Amino acid sequence: MAKQNVAEQFVDILVRAGVKRLYGVVGDSLNPVVDAIRRTKGIDWIHVRHEEVAAFAAGAEAQITGGLAACAGSCGPGNLHLINGLYDAHRSMAPVLALASQIPSSEIGLSYFQETHPDQLFRECSHYSELISSPKQMPRLLHTAIQHAVGRGGVSVVSLPGDVADQPAPEKAVESALVTTRPTVRPGDAEVDALVRMIDDADRVTLFCGSGTAGAHAEVMQFAERIKAPVGHALRGKEWIQYSNPYDVGMSGLLGYGAAYEATHECDLLILLGTDFPYNAFLPDDVKIVQVDVRAEHLGRRSRLDLAVWGDVRETLRCVIPRVRAKKDRRFLDKMLKKHADALEGVVKAYTRKVEKHTPIHPEYVASVIDELADEDAVFTVDTGMCNVWAARYLTPNGRRRIIGSFSHGSMANALPQAIGAQFTDLNRQVVSLSGDGGFSMLMGDFLTLVQYDLPVKVVVFNNSSLGMVELEMMVAGLPSYGTTNKNPDFATIARAAGAHGIRVEKPKQLAGALKEAFKHKGPALVDVVTDPNALSIPPKIKADMVTGFALSASKIVLDGGVGKMLQMARSNLRNVPRP
Repeated sequence: MAKQNVAEQFVDILVRAGVKRLYGVVGDSLNPVVDAIRRTKGIDWIHVRHEEVAAFAAGAEAQITGGLAACAGSCGPGNLHLINGLYDAHRSMAPVLALASQIPSSEIGLSYFQETHPDQLFRECSHYSELISSPKQMPRLLHTAIQHAVGRGGVSVVSLPGDVADQPAPEKAVESALVTTRPTVRPGDAEVDALVRMIDDADRVTLFCGSGTAGAHAEVMQFAERIKAPVGHALRGKEWIQYSNPYDVGMSGLLGYGAAYEATHECDLLILLGTDFPYNAFLPDDVKIVQVDVRAEHLGRRSRLDLAVWGDVRETLRCVIPRVRAKKDRRFLDKMLKKHADALEGVVKAYTRKVEKHTPIHPEYVASVIDELADEDAVFTVDTGMCNVWAARYLTPNGRRRIIGSFSHGSMANALPQAIGAQFTDLNRQVVSLSGDGGFSMLMGDFLTLVQYDLPVKVVVFNNSSLGMVELEMMVAGLPSYGTTNKNPDFATIARAAGAHGIRVEKPKQLAGALKEAFKHKGPALVDVVTDPNALSIPPKIKADMVTGFALSASKIVLDGGVGKMLQMARSNLRNVPRP
């Protein structure tokens, strides 16, 4: 039997860790690894057109599967391209292993061609970033990197010189057991006791939920019913907590709607469940606050806490629910449900007026039709900017759908690359990319990756010929828009030239038919929808000093203009409120 080289051993360890594909762009320093993948069953090399796409795709795959995903870049400029997608994966707590190949080991530190120091460059966007300098070091170092990515949730980076990858692997290398799933974390008894006392002592309790409530929907609903608490959510909590929720009072934050803001400010006790919600201006400073999070470093970094509880949400609630006294007074909950329904009634009219005749097309209308026609288990990937608004307000979660975006890092151009990673996890599952024209054109080259692998991703381009969110920020700050206009081609024509299915939509009556046609198409498809760049109305009370970039320092709602099926759910919840 031929002796393994380091690259082959490296790939074998990845396979044992559950990695099924490595996204990247080939290069000479990567050649030994790519060739080892070619000869190894159970793992594939996915050739993308830009390494940034490789990192975004790996991050999306990890978020969909919950397992380890991987990407790679060749030495110097190749692996530098990974950094933006790795930042996004790391901030999304997606377990990703990045291979940053390096120049020949004998030349490191001598300003060699394409020399960088990836083991240093990636430290800020990873839990672990180290250089493999000898064959004997590789198995243990790679093992450690995998454990960091999986165990802590985030990115690990391994730098590997091409010449080291091509050397013989050490004989009798120890095959350590790999941990590929994370444990549940139960809080201590003292914290559980303190939380129970605070809940029992409070008359009005509100729950505010983030992505840490994944897998805890039943427990959150049981808890809310027991203590008669309204339930709000951050954007990353939407897909996990909004569906089948009779206590829903909407979302807080820049894209917020409904009564979530009021519910968090008018309670006696606010319980933050699995959320690292970044906008502390939306959080109250005059009520008692408890935070429950599996990441201890998240506790208290957004707001003052009266109690910090280190544990995952599901296990914490399983400890608390049997012990907390059931509350009978629904007045606060019912008041917030009514406020929520009234708030949605007030904004939905902006979307419902003659949308079927409005040209250019209302983007809200586009999102609502996508929501109606998409599969019940569809994966939506959402570009940063105005597409975030439409996803937050019009995509309806149901416990089976997924919504992936750059919600913590806020990068442009994430939707198409994330759709690639999402689609590779299941070629039979519908994946829809909600792409802005600015984001799509930024990494448009990887539309060719869809064609090359015949990935059936459906790309819907919201084409308003502008960087809409940036224009909005300028407008709110009292500045004239400048440098935000895009002179766009017909994206559908480009899609057809690339070998995909392409449709351009300019009138509302064409929209449903075009989407149905694209969704039925077996391969990649693009729908280029010309949308209204002036779709949003801005409340006049917003002032220039209230907005800095994407963060809001005052007020609770910036954007107005419809909330899709959420109004229907709010009305239904209100009908279920007991009458005296």
